[in-house]
Amino acid sequence: MSRNRALLTVTAASAALLALTACGSSGESGGAADELGLSGDKLVVATEGTYRPFSYHDETDELVGYDVEVAEAVAENLGVEIEFQETQWDAIFAGLDAGRFDTIANQVTITPEREADYVFSTPYTVSTGVLVVAADNNDITSFADLDGKTSAQSLTSNWNDLAKESGATVEAVEGWAQAVALLEQGRVDATINDSLTYLDYANTEDASGIKVAAETDEESQSAFVVTPENEALATAIDGALEDLRADGTLAELGEKYFGEDVSE
Repeated sequence: MSRNRALLTVTAASAALLALTACGSSGESGGAADELGLSGDKLVVATEGTYRPFSYHDETDELVGYDVEVAEAVAENLGVEIEFQETQWDAIFAGLDAGRFDTIANQVTITPEREADYVFSTPYTVSTGVLVVAADNNDITSFADLDGKTSAQSLTSNWNDLAKESGATVEAVEGWAQAVALLEQGRVDATINDSLTYLDYANTEDASGIKVAAETDEESQSAFVVTPENEALATAIDGALEDLRADGTLAELGEKYFGEDVSE
């Protein structure tokens, strides 16, 4: 449950889920949509469509990805149809505020600043920052060991700040792919990135030349987000995510895209 709203009692939550299940099982998606307070007869979800492996187009141009499949599973659990609206990140919150869609599924991190303006579901993705080095590097085993070393980082990333705070000299790169290339070539000592980025790479590429030397204690949590006026939808999504966690769906999707469960 989101930190900025009170928990429902078990009885009330169970009653709400039973009502939504009844709507979905009867095939009356409009009834379920009314219960959820949707703007139309479908759950309209904003996502970028260009953010692999979370939301992107495959070789057949179909919209796929971890966030996409989680959203589809949530809609199915709630008994409603789903419609995706591909939206650039810079405009995605403005679109939510304007009511162009009901929620966002695009690795939206829960932060105190966002919680002041929006309502979040329970997280469906949990990650940390990881310090990645060459597989044969035994000199760097902690962030403190970066002092005096060179780390490949995107200058606009918060991981760049962590690298500099750890005493590293930063080699500017455009992204993960370039950082890994420099690391494997021995031109830098390390790179810091999100653990999901590393897991995706290890799940789809040959990662035998690199390894994780350390990870941050602080976790990043991503969730569905709605406006305060639509808090009932966030509550319903919480119930759906609880079901999907219990029946193994979230774990299966994590295994598919990252090689492990990333939902908790």
